[in-house]
Amino acid sequence: MKKHTDGITFKVRVQPRAKMNTVVGLLGDALKIKLTAPPVDGAANTMCLKFLAGLLNIPKSALEIVSGKTGREKMIRLTVLKQEDIAPVIARLNALMVSI
Repeated sequence: MKKHTDGITFKVRVQPRAKMNTVVGLLGDALKIKLTAPPVDGAANTMCLKFLAGLLNIPKSALEIVSGKTGREKMIRLTVLKQEDIAPVIARLNALMVSI
């Protein structure tokens, strides 16, 4: 995870066509998640952002895939408007990465 002036970036590893949407754990420095959506027509990318937004309790519009749109490993950028909003999100993300 890298901090920026307007948010953070972090890696995820996506496994599409799973039985349910879930966080599996860490794979290297990436948060591994399983998604029910297939990797067709951007469905897995859309589901990835929606699932992460729900987990982190943030609007989906605050997330963007900045690299890896056609691969399993993706770099996600989280943008916040106020600097004080980033600390709780980082805490939730760290909790996800540690609790598995």
